Amino acid sequence: MASFRKRYEKALEWVVIGLMAILALEVVIGVVFRTLGASLSWYDEVASILLAWLTFYGSALASAKRAHISCPELVAMMPPLPRTAVTVAVQLLVIGFFALIGWLGWQVLEVLQTDFLVSLPQVSVMYVQSVIPISAVLIIIAELLTFGDAMAWARAGHATGATAESAAREASH
Repeated sequence: MASFRKRYEKALEWVVIGLMAILALEVVIGVVFRTLGASLSWYDEVASILLAWLTFYGSALASAKRAHISCPELVAMMPPLPRTAVTVAVQLLVIGFFALIGWLGWQVLEVLQTDFLVSLPQVSVMYVQSVIPISAVLIIIAELLTFGDAMAWARAGHATGATAESAAREASH
């Protein structure tokens, strides 16, 4: 399972790197054409789509690395039993939330079947918005792959990185 998780993380890293490279290249091309006085009609729309995709796939990568924003110091200060209960509750809420997002995202795709991009009328909005259910599934997979690590941390007698001083310092920001 650990080797699959590492391969999963690597695959998501490459997707994110690829999207960043494509976005950077697209922005450079857009700037060059605009400077030459021949603006590309599709530049802004494609850049915003790429940025959205980068955000969604980057979120899946963050989930795979357990790098999302959280309050680990507060949870780490709890005794093992409540820490485990909170960790399980958080995992269930995150998975449930993204299951809902994925299902609703899939429902929206059916509605968007007849819509097309303004600047690229041959591209369906359905393909653009497919990032929502796809990334929701990727995030759920990442959460399930990292669940064991989260539980091991929660069950530890003394969670690492947990001191009253660090929690107080974090809370004061």
